[in-house]
Amino acid sequence: MNWDIETQDKLKLMISKTPVFHRHITEEAVIKRAEENARSRKVPLVEESDVIAAFFTDVPSPFYSMMIRLLDQSGFDYKKYGFPRKSS
Repeated sequence: MNWDIETQDKLKLMISKTPVFHRHITEEAVIKRAEENARSRKVPLVEESDVIAAFFTDVPSPFYSMMIRLLDQSGFDYKKYGFPRKSS
C-alpha cells in the first residue's frame, strides 16, 4: 500500500526514538494496523490519521505516556484527529 511521504517520514522518526527493544514490534504492528485503517476507509494512501489511530488502538496502556511523548516529538498532531478519545 502507498503511504503519504510526510506521514512515512514521521513514523520513521518516531520508530527511531522508540526504545531499541520495542522498535521492530512497534513498526510491524503500526504499519499493519495503519494499512488496515486506510483500507477500511477505502483509500489507496496511508495518511497521518491512520497511523495515529493505529498507535492509540494497539499500544498497551503501560506505554501510553511514552507514546504520547514520542508522537509529540515526531510531529504527529493526534489532537487534530480527536485523540485521546474519552472512554464512555
